[in-house]
Amino acid sequence: MASPADRKQEQREAFKADDPAGGPLTTDQGVEVDHTDDSLAAGERGPTLMEDFHFREKLTRFDHERIPERVVHARGAGAYGYFEPYESCAEFTRAAFLQDPAVRTPVFVRFSTVQGPKGSADTVRDVRGFATKFYTSEGNYDLVGNNFPVFFIQDGVKFPDFVHAVKPEPHNDIPTGASAHDTLWDFVSLQPETLHAIMWLMSDRAIPRSYRMMQGFGVHTFRFVNADGKGTFVKFHWKPRLGVHSLVWDEAQECQGRDPDFNRRDLWDAIEAGEYPEWELGVQLVPEEDEFAFDFDLLDPTKIIPEEQVPVRPIGRMVLDRNPENFFAETEQVAFHTANVVPGIDFTNDPLLQARNFSYLDTQLIRLGGPNFSQLPVNRPVAPVRNNQRDGYHQSAIHSGTNYFPNSLGGGCPAHAGAGTGAYTHYAERVDGHKIRRRSPSFQDHYSQPAMFWNSMADWEKQHIVEAFRFELGKVGARTVRARTVEHLAKVDGELATQVARGVGVPVPSAAEAASKSAASPALSLESLRGDGSIRTRQIAVLVTDGVDAEQITSVRERLAAEGAIVEALAATDGTITGSDGETYAVDRALPTVASVLYDAVLLPGGPVGTPPTAADPDAVRFVRDAFRHGKPVGALGSGVGVLSALEPEGLTLSTEFQRVVADQGVVTDTSPGPASEEFLTAFVDTIAAHRHWGRGPVRH
Repeated sequence: MASPADRKQEQREAFKADDPAGGPLTTDQGVEVDHTDDSLAAGERGPTLMEDFHFREKLTRFDHERIPERVVHARGAGAYGYFEPYESCAEFTRAAFLQDPAVRTPVFVRFSTVQGPKGSADTVRDVRGFATKFYTSEGNYDLVGNNFPVFFIQDGVKFPDFVHAVKPEPHNDIPTGASAHDTLWDFVSLQPETLHAIMWLMSDRAIPRSYRMMQGFGVHTFRFVNADGKGTFVKFHWKPRLGVHSLVWDEAQECQGRDPDFNRRDLWDAIEAGEYPEWELGVQLVPEEDEFAFDFDLLDPTKIIPEEQVPVRPIGRMVLDRNPENFFAETEQVAFHTANVVPGIDFTNDPLLQARNFSYLDTQLIRLGGPNFSQLPVNRPVAPVRNNQRDGYHQSAIHSGTNYFPNSLGGGCPAHAGAGTGAYTHYAERVDGHKIRRRSPSFQDHYSQPAMFWNSMADWEKQHIVEAFRFELGKVGARTVRARTVEHLAKVDGELATQVARGVGVPVPSAAEAASKSAASPALSLESLRGDGSIRTRQIAVLVTDGVDAEQITSVRERLAAEGAIVEALAATDGTITGSDGETYAVDRALPTVASVLYDAVLLPGGPVGTPPTAADPDAVRFVRDAFRHGKPVGALGSGVGVLSALEPEGLTLSTEFQRVVADQGVVTDTSPGPASEEFLTAFVDTIAAHRHWGRGPVRH
């Protein structure tokens, strides 16, 4: 057995930095550096460029070697997994992790809300962060995106203004985790560039059903660079295998009380159950010669490239298959940075991206207490790290030898990467021009793409957007702000502005020249993003009571479980119920502890629960009514059809003695006794896979 001194030495050895002579000079992210004597500049005598991440990392590390500071980070949830490409992307990029389908790259993904603090709820109306750290063989690559493809501002110099406006108001620190207040809408009404992102914020995209059912976007136009140095503009898209699905507003609000951890719990539970979330990574590729082929500027982060103009090309898939062991050590301390790139991926002159490339590193230095946050396990690259950046707060590596370059005493190590190696080289883009503070005229169209988003929505999506505007602006005390915002909406769509104006009590704007009515992109509608038809991980509530038809419950539970759904039996009280066969069945949850908003569909089996109208439990009736009005799938068997009939749904056809299985507007019924038929089960599964069914009339009771 080793002595305590030997064991301590072994422990110490584990924290030694990589041998400086073991390879070329690298950044803290493990990206090889080919030159460290001159900063990147616009010409030999031109100004230093902000995008020189090696220069900024080197100087900021030095600046903060003696300055310990840390702040708390925003609310989020994360998980580990892997990414694998479908085929080599060498035609467009030399990034190693996009070359070999047989190579899986480890990843860590963090999802988050933006406005609220750690203690806020998951289901607030907000943008969601979707940040992915790829631990590649060439160093860490961070794709730091959102669930919206556009942002609220065009230039990063406005970012403090936007955040100050959307955060709780300074005089009373209200509201928490919400955008429905005066200062945000004052900013919006004075900055029409925000309108495109605001349209997304007012849509159901701002209240996702699950992180697993949420798209992600890189937001900016980046650049792929291949081995020959040829550049291609690229936009990144994450598409969930389960489809893109959302809550509706009053569901989201009730979830905040019933389960404020609704989204993070959903992600954790799915991974623990082996239902690993999966996304497909797609790219929109634009040859450099087509940079000006669009009626908007590719560098404008408030614009999208419609998929009908440039299709999204799938290049790989990501699977999350492991939950963190410690929330603080991993999810809370993970540090993303838009400038963490690898050879083959480069930036463009998008002014918001340029600002983020500065801001993220500066933020991590404060939040994580100094310059050594990249040594934390969740941030540590798998590629070796060799450089002369030393000391500082929380330094865990034990360095030896010299700490400057050039040197002879340390054998010249770590040395520059040689020509033709894997070192990062910046794309050689010509840059010249006067030093000015002026935005390009190509950034000035603030209405066409919001109009395209509106025109692309289904009728029910438009109605939800109108209701969201009415709610948000209805919380604004300053009527001048309400009216000014509506005036901007009139330039997007006249009917949108009219409906919102009437709802918030301001004059309907005079006829304004709205943006083009003809532009639409069907790919933007949730109707086009329903997924692969799977019902895996969907939460199905079965309402039960003593005497319930046991054969019906068993047949439905077996079929839905086989399809990957999660079926829970709900009763008036917890414990057990006795089925029609005399057997005892466990109750998963008591109705008073849950609500329809926590489930994706509801089934009413036959038995006393379905005897209309007085024998029905009031909680059960309310549960069904809420599911019905939220457009959720509803199934009923045997006498359970009576519960629906007693609610008197408007314009809905239900099963009768002569017409057994009826599927109408997301409601599947069968009055037949005994086990559920194959016809009913298939129809119910298909109805659940469609997620929501809008357009059906209300119930009267």
